[in-house]
Amino acid sequence: MQSLTRLLRHVSLRTKLVALMAALMMAGIVATAWGTAQSTRSALIARVDADLRANSRTMTLAMDEAIEAGQSYITGTGTVGTATFYGAVFDEAGQQIFENSVGGTDRPAISSLLPDTVVERERTPFTVPGTTATSRGWRVIAVADLDSQGSAIIATPLAETVGNTERAVASILLVGTLATMVMSLIGYAVTTRAFRPLIKVERTAAAIAGGDLARRVEEYPIETEVGRLSASLNAMLARIEASFRAQAASEDKMRRFVQDASHELRTPLVTIRGYSELYRHGGIPAGEPLDQAIGRIENEAKRMSQLVEDLLMLARLDEERPLESEPVDLLVIAGDAVADARVNAPDRQVRLVGIDGAPPRSAPTMGDESKLRQVVVNLMTNALRYTPAGTPIEVAVGVREVIAGHSDAVLAIVDHGHGIPAEDAARIFERFYRGDISRQRETGGTGLGLAIVAAIAKQHDGGIRLSETPEGGATMSLHVPYVAPPEAVDEAEAETADEAEPARGREAAPVTRSLQLLRSTFSRRGERKDDKGTDKADKRDGGGPGDAVDGPENGPGGGGSPRRRR
Repeated sequence: MQSLTRLLRHVSLRTKLVALMAALMMAGIVATAWGTAQSTRSALIARVDADLRANSRTMTLAMDEAIEAGQSYITGTGTVGTATFYGAVFDEAGQQIFENSVGGTDRPAISSLLPDTVVERERTPFTVPGTTATSRGWRVIAVADLDSQGSAIIATPLAETVGNTERAVASILLVGTLATMVMSLIGYAVTTRAFRPLIKVERTAAAIAGGDLARRVEEYPIETEVGRLSASLNAMLARIEASFRAQAASEDKMRRFVQDASHELRTPLVTIRGYSELYRHGGIPAGEPLDQAIGRIENEAKRMSQLVEDLLMLARLDEERPLESEPVDLLVIAGDAVADARVNAPDRQVRLVGIDGAPPRSAPTMGDESKLRQVVVNLMTNALRYTPAGTPIEVAVGVREVIAGHSDAVLAIVDHGHGIPAEDAARIFERFYRGDISRQRETGGTGLGLAIVAAIAKQHDGGIRLSETPEGGATMSLHVPYVAPPEAVDEAEAETADEAEPARGREAAPVTRSLQLLRSTFSRRGERKDDKGTDKADKRDGGGPGDAVDGPENGPGGGGSPRRRR
């Protein structure tokens, strides 16, 4: 059984189907032949029985006349001939006293017949075997012989009946077998044609296994099995191709990431090593040149440390660790950003405005406040670094409805610089991407700042959107889910929002409780401006926390570059 199973495993499905169809056809033909044989035999036997009943009386009279005349056979009476029926007469003791044969040596195998047996048969014909080995049997009817007070039998051979039945069965089997063979050939051809889509699927799969991931299976009507199979295979192949492409893109991105990180780390290391070797060989005299060299080494070390910290932060963000969420108001963060920007860039006009021309309003959400502050710091640093000196900057904050019943808390940094070219805007949030592929320090930083911004926004179920400022420039907006504050806070903000009045000759200044605190903070920071000037300059020179780019030549007061380098 196991060997048969192994053999069937090596037989093609097409051959199995054709063989199964042929076997079923032959089974039907055999059943038809058996039924035909039974029905034909029954019909022929019924006709023989009718002939026996119709001629039994005539044969009995003829045999009685032959016995009375002392003859050993009958000459025939009416339509009955001596060659038509076999007859025999038995006395009361069951002994045969007369026989009328129909030629040949075959006889019904009846040696004696008692009158009681005749009564039991009740003129019902029955079948008995013949006396020869080649006999096909006899059909016999037993009747009472009134003249001899005995009994008689009339019989006819079944050779013709059996022969007709066998010929009918043989004809059915022969024709059925030929029909089965022809139908099997036709079925094999039709099955081969029906399996043509599967052959195409096989060839397509072989081509894909060879590396041609763009190949697809030809589509067929979805109502068919092949159609559903082709649709499922095409969907699977599309996902496989997408997975391979994503894997290839990920590998390419990883290679570029490693190359970029190596390049960015090599620059400060080369600088540090150069100054160290120059000092070791006595090329840096004591005094101011030595101080400058040490300061340069320190700045490069800070830059390298900041780059490593940014890489570590991106790695942690990629792990998608759960946030330490707490209620955060983007209005407070925006106010702090405005105050910091006025200190860092006193030559600029930095204003706090609302979204879509409305006054600033509270934009509560849930998230990590320190990370959200870093997003705003990075965006503000980019705006200060890559716009010409003196250009105004607005920090817009508020709530914007996305769909019915769902809103976003929005904080946008709006600048009026040269804007961002379309080819750079499509990739500006990629890691280490900058518009200038030369990566010279004079044209920008490492390109990690906006990548960190996008990762933090994604971690807060939000995003960063880049759009053009209507008057020229770029607008970077942070969108995070709006989370309504408690009712008491809403009522307090509604009461204080009506107290805001725009001052003539300067920007609107909402006098909400949060902004009053911001104003006092800004005043205190303005008083300490002179003391922190040197520290702020160093901070700009070193990149600052979360800075998207670095390079002292492109600081806020340096005039900026004609194109923004992210």
